[in-house]
Amino acid sequence: MRKDIKSKTLRRLKLVEGQIRGIQKMIEDEKYCVDIITQSSAAKEALSSIEHLILENHLSTHVLDYIKHGKEKKAIEEILKVYKLAQKKR
Repeated sequence: MRKDIKSKTLRRLKLVEGQIRGIQKMIEDEKYCVDIITQSSAAKEALSSIEHLILENHLSTHVLDYIKHGKEKKAIEEILKVYKLAQKKR
């Protein structure tokens, strides 16, 4: 994994961890539902940004390596896997 992406990902995961704890506390304290949903949505967005970083890493390391070593078919398979995962999220 690229060092820059690894550090960004770990930092964002720690932020998400804090967000989740905050949501749990909001529920325990019976806070306003809309505020809880707002925080939950922010946590989902943060997780999505983590997925994007991991995708960037995958494409710029593994897939690029396949292309450099003449394994274009494997590179295409990997890109299609990512594409199919993205389609499932819709």
